[in-house]
Amino acid sequence: MGHTFLCVLECFLLNILLHCGHSQDSLLTIEPNWSTLFTGESVTFICDMGEGKDTDWYYRMNKDGREFLHNNTNKNYTLQPLDTGHSGEYQCFGSPKVSTHFIKRSNNVSLTVSARRPKAELSKKKTVSPAGGSVTLSCSVNPSSGWKYFWYRGEKTSEPLNTQDAVFISNGQISVSQGGLYWCRGGRGDPVYYTEHSNAIVTNRAVVTLQPNWSEIYSGETISLRCEIKDGGDTEWEYEWKTSSSYKPQKQHEYIIGNASSHNGEYSCRGKPKSEKSSTEWSDAFTLKLSDNFHPAASLTVSPDRVQHFTEESVSLSCEGNSTKWRVRRFSKFGHLTHCSSWGTMTGSTCNTNKSQYTDGVYWCESETGQFSNAVNITGQNSDLILVSPVHPVAEGDSVTLGCKLKTENVLSNVNFYKNDKLIQSDTRGELTIPAVSKSDEGFYKCEGKYSPHQGSRSSPKSWISVKSASRSAFPVLLIVGLVVGILLIVPLALLLCLYKQSKDTCFHRLIQSQRTNQSSATVHTVNQYESLQQVYSTLHHGDVCVYETISGSGNTGSGEGVDEYINVSSEIQLEGLGNMSISDDPVESSDFYNANPDSTEGP
Repeated sequence: MGHTFLCVLECFLLNILLHCGHSQDSLLTIEPNWSTLFTGESVTFICDMGEGKDTDWYYRMNKDGREFLHNNTNKNYTLQPLDTGHSGEYQCFGSPKVSTHFIKRSNNVSLTVSARRPKAELSKKKTVSPAGGSVTLSCSVNPSSGWKYFWYRGEKTSEPLNTQDAVFISNGQISVSQGGLYWCRGGRGDPVYYTEHSNAIVTNRAVVTLQPNWSEIYSGETISLRCEIKDGGDTEWEYEWKTSSSYKPQKQHEYIIGNASSHNGEYSCRGKPKSEKSSTEWSDAFTLKLSDNFHPAASLTVSPDRVQHFTEESVSLSCEGNSTKWRVRRFSKFGHLTHCSSWGTMTGSTCNTNKSQYTDGVYWCESETGQFSNAVNITGQNSDLILVSPVHPVAEGDSVTLGCKLKTENVLSNVNFYKNDKLIQSDTRGELTIPAVSKSDEGFYKCEGKYSPHQGSRSSPKSWISVKSASRSAFPVLLIVGLVVGILLIVPLALLLCLYKQSKDTCFHRLIQSQRTNQSSATVHTVNQYESLQQVYSTLHHGDVCVYETISGSGNTGSGEGVDEYINVSSEIQLEGLGNMSISDDPVESSDFYNANPDSTEGP
């Protein structure tokens, strides 16, 4: 009886202590102890009684004052996965299994669960992108507790970077030397809970390049400035330019300058991947400086005088100039440098192409004395329909007529002409005449015709029509004025003659600008010339002024429109420094000159 009384008294005193707040000697903790958790993560409550064995107790837990867990035999309790409904105040209680009336109460613990998945933030420590150097990237997540960072280059779905791809400075910092599109995200817990990927950061370097890459550019030439993104890969880029010139480039990869004149200045560019916010840093400024005009020492004419030819027909290429011995050379679209004997027959100063050996390419004349003509590009078409357009550019103010030619002698019932893929004429004439050409008429032209009103239409390939400034007649006029006025106008006459020589209305045509140490020497440097020639065929797509070329890719029409199929474009060039070129498909390089006079007794 006395023992029972003591037990009851003990329980009574313990209850008094509990209600008086003196029995809160148990401890409730949560792991991980982060200020904010997110839906999908997990958390474990640990209720430590501070005495006896863990298995000697019954555990229960309240959430916001209501019982949440009843008589659990394990002091650990895990909530997984969390959702926003688990946010609240938690408290645990323990009762000895031998005396369930005895209760120990813990402290209160607050749990906050957010429904918003956090997004990692990526920053670039340096502003100079790699050019043999490196860029430091930093990744962070707010709130920042417990995160491990994962790094990616290129696609988000790629494997995380490892120590072979980057230098890991710390958990949230890496150093990279390869340009590209970089991402990061954070992860924590087991299983790992990932944040959203960060926005991408571009570490590529933008560079402005000149095409063709000649050491000197002359007024009247057609060139292009390209914004090259180092290590750009297959990423689709958007481009932006800034310049000190009065001409503002459009937001395209390539800025084509036709008939360059007052385009002197500094040009910089940068690139931004499509659908991304980050862009490269501005490139180093490229300085464009134009020199005076020059004229080719020889000329090349094409018959029939058009860009496009049917593969079944022969083409005549004729050389003219102050020489008696000539050869016609070709740089094909396949990168082969050959002369007429490989794909045609040379008679005097004319090369007639063999039908079976016809290949698209750039063609020019070379004389035995080292003269080079302008170059032209002619293309062979397997289609039934071609556009008839001039090989050379048309002078401003002149008339030009474009035609639509069938392989057969059939007459087309209706012909449509397009400029930059926009219909500009539709009738039965089969010709498009522009009576007075202006610079606004430059563009890509094609024709489309039908054999009969009930048949489907056929379309020709596109060709670029180039317009050059009209030649001035200042010299004869000034000469007459000088004879009439006399000595009083000698000085103005001299000044105007100087301006005449510098006229930008003529073209300086060239294919390769060779470096020479002696103008009178016949020795020509051949270092890297084959590489330069290979660049010619791929870079003559600038809407230039004298030579047409068919290429695959995206072209600039001058109006900012791209062309995504095979297109004809033009370029005016001068050939220099090719006389001693040692690369050819032909067995003999030094004996392929032919007399312009077929009756001459001199051998080739």
